[in-house]
Amino acid sequence: MSKIKVALTLGDPNGVGLEIILSVFEEKSIYNDLTPILFAPKKLVEFQKNYFKSKTSLNYIDDIQNIKDETLNVYEIICDDFKVRFGKQCPKAGFLSIESLKKSIELIESKMVDILITAPINKKSIQSKSFNFPGHTDYLNFKFEGNSLMFMISNSLRVALVTDHIPINKVSKTLSIELIELKINQVLSSLINDFGILKPRIAVLGLNPHAGDNGVIGKEDDCIIRPALVKTKRINQEVNGPFAADSFFTSKKLKEYDAILAIYHDQGLIPFKTISFGNGVNFTAGLSLVRTSPDHGTAFDIAGLGIAKTNSYKIAILEAIKIFKTRNHLN
Repeated sequence: MSKIKVALTLGDPNGVGLEIILSVFEEKSIYNDLTPILFAPKKLVEFQKNYFKSKTSLNYIDDIQNIKDETLNVYEIICDDFKVRFGKQCPKAGFLSIESLKKSIELIESKMVDILITAPINKKSIQSKSFNFPGHTDYLNFKFEGNSLMFMISNSLRVALVTDHIPINKVSKTLSIELIELKINQVLSSLINDFGILKPRIAVLGLNPHAGDNGVIGKEDDCIIRPALVKTKRINQEVNGPFAADSFFTSKKLKEYDAILAIYHDQGLIPFKTISFGNGVNFTAGLSLVRTSPDHGTAFDIAGLGIAKTNSYKIAILEAIKIFKTRNHLN
């Protein structure tokens, strides 16, 4: 099998993304199954390579046909002079983040690159008239076939979300039986096709405290979530809930399921990051491409200090390779 071509986005150049990328690809074993292509300006990469005293081998290209193995290929993005200001939010940094993302997607759409690994972006910096999306997931959902599902994964835990980057006061209004049913079926499909779990088991959390306490604390659990579970149980009996979220992640039930479906962002990500932070991966399931990213943000507070940890980014790469192989039935 030929090596898998992996597109790497730059992320916010004032954050820790490029520091981590340069560090990860110093390790020769990372190249065993893949050929990486980073989309970034040459001057920016050279600056950070010298700044962090990186020993990573680089190959600058302007044509994907010129990529080399055992080196970090850099597909150059042309831009005006950009001066790195570590830890600072600015529109020009956001512009570079999006240019890197758009170019990588262009080559994925043309079948010249196989999978996508995104470095962290600053959600305020990326906003513009030409890019009006909350983040990567929403943009990828717009560009690729399918319906995106935010799926946080680690060795010990998988947490998917019904709603992700929306204000908390809109969560209840967004829920419907159809949406819950869709997300359950997406999780089932991903567990089977992306992770090779033939008989998946899913736990669905409730929206309200104590899953509504039989309607005493909100009606959504009884009127929306339970009916959706009834509909999906006709297909698969291993979809259970709604479980009270406050106690679920500390109980033995956690080990009984292959994935947990949380109703809103923090309900799922607070326990996930508490249990798996630094070893977790954000996987966008439900789309025609394989995309992962590390479980952390731009880390402006430590950018430029040379202390950013690489583990989550490295795991994001390895998990993407595994998912790609499973999805395409490769050895």
